[in-house]
Amino acid sequence: MKTSALVVMSAFLVSAAVPVFAMTHQEKLACAMTAGNCLNRDKLLGQKIVEIKNEIKKNEKGSPEVTKNLEIKLQDTMAELKRVEDDIN
Repeated sequence: MKTSALVVMSAFLVSAAVPVFAMTHQEKLACAMTAGNCLNRDKLLGQKIVEIKNEIKKNEKGSPEVTKNLEIKLQDTMAELKRVEDDIN
């Protein structure tokens, strides 16, 4: 009788503890997905902005349509960088 009560009680405690372990794992994943990727994304967007600015400089004597498209792309990238920085802070 004591053994079966102990088994039932152990099963109940283990089943109650599973969500705690899962939540801890989920929190770790959420932290890794948001903080880690945002830091990398911040750097990647900064590099992308530099590349777009270089393309604009190279295309100064070229087509005004291409320059306009690059400027729009630059504005969009800078806005995205601002959103990422705001999310980090």
